[in-house]
Amino acid sequence: MEIVVRKIHLVDLSQLQKIGISTFSETFAEHNTKEDLEKYLKESFASEKLSAELANPNASFYFAVLNEEVIGYLKINFGNAQTELKDNKSVEIERIYVLQAYQGKKIGQLLYNKAIEIAREYKASYVWLGVWEENHKALQFYKKNGFVPFDTHIFKLGNDEQTDIMMKKAL
Repeated sequence: MEIVVRKIHLVDLSQLQKIGISTFSETFAEHNTKEDLEKYLKESFASEKLSAELANPNASFYFAVLNEEVIGYLKINFGNAQTELKDNKSVEIERIYVLQAYQGKKIGQLLYNKAIEIAREYKASYVWLGVWEENHKALQFYKKNGFVPFDTHIFKLGNDEQTDIMMKKAL
C-alpha cells in the first residue's frame, strides 16, 4: 500500500470539501446533535472559507492519496493563520483526519510525520494543536508522539461549546 502525500491547491477545493465533511462526520456524528454537526460542516467547509484558507500563504493542506483516492488530509498553520497562539516560533497542526476505512493503517502517522517535517523546515521551536477532551483515540495518538497538555480552549461545534485540550511538542 503506497500512500502519496501531496500539497492541496485551489483546484482541489471540491475534493477537500468532500474528505473534510466525510472524515469529520465519521469522527464526531455519534457524539453531537445533527443540528450542531450540520451547522459546523456548513460553516467550516463552505467554498468561500476553504478558498480563503487555501489562498493564505500561512496555511497549508495536504492530501493522503491511495490509488488516486483521497483517504485523509492534514492542515497546518503558521504565524497569524494559527487559530490561537499565533507564535512565529510555532506551527499549529489544525487537522489530521483519515477515513475510518483506512484508520489503523498508519496514514495518520504519515500525515503527522509530514507536519513535523514541515515544522522543522520552518525552524519552529514547537508544534501545538487542540484535541477534543472526549476524543480519546486522538489524545492517545498525540501523547504517543510526545505531545503534552498545556492548556484548554473552547471549540464551538454548531451551538455546542466543547473543551479542547491544547497540547504541544518541542522540536
